[in-house]
Formats: sequence, C-alpha cells, structure tokens
Amino acid sequence: MKIEHIALYVNDLEAARDFFITYLGGKSNDGYHNPKTDFRSYFITFDDGARLELMTKPGMMDQEKPLNRTGFVHVAFSVGSKEHVDELTEELRTAGYEVVSGPRTTGDGYYESCIVVIEGN
Repeated sequence: MKIEHIALYVNDLEAARDFFITYLGGKSNDGYHNPKTDFRSYFITFDDGARLELMTKPGMMDQEKPLNRTGFVHVAFSVGSKEHVDELTEELRTAGYEVVSGPRTTGDGYYESCIVVIEGN
C-alpha cells in the first residue's frame, strides 16, 4: 500500500502551485476546473512519484492555524543533502517565508528546517 496523494485546500491556487514548482522542483498538470462549482485544482508531481493536490473553491473558511494544533501539521520533503537544506532555507528566508526552526538535526536524526509556506501551513 502507498499514499497516492495528499490534498491541500488553499485560497491562492496559483501562488501555491508556483511555490512547489519554483522551490521544490514539482511538475504541475494543466489543472482541473468544474464550472458548476468553480472548484479548481492542480496535481503537483515530484521526482519520486509523490503527488500533492492543491485545491480551491469559493466560500472556504480560513481559520487561524497555530503551530501547536491537532491534525496534519507538516509535509516533509527530502532535498538530498544538508547543504541543500541550508541553501533552500536561506533562499526561502530571503524570499520572505517564515523559518520556524532550523536548519538543525532533530532528536530522531533528520536534518531539517521548518518553514511556514502556504497560507499559514
């Protein structure tokens, strides 16, 4: 069994799509639009076959997203090396993204940075 894809609702579909293409090397499909409901989505595919579905529709509620909460909290991407983690962290910080922690080695052995990227996620 494998996870086929993970989905994320966003308000700014194009900005979310551009982030995953620009910074994480994702490849996007042409998108989907249901004209009856105005639901729109893109599938972003990564080199190893993992996929992320970005979705939007009118009238969504956007609640506060504190860092300490229940539910899905993060998605982890492997970028290949400590050096690339360092470089990407600095690139994202310079681009105005909030770096919450890192780069650092976690207690369970991951070298990581935690960055708030898409609409508080």
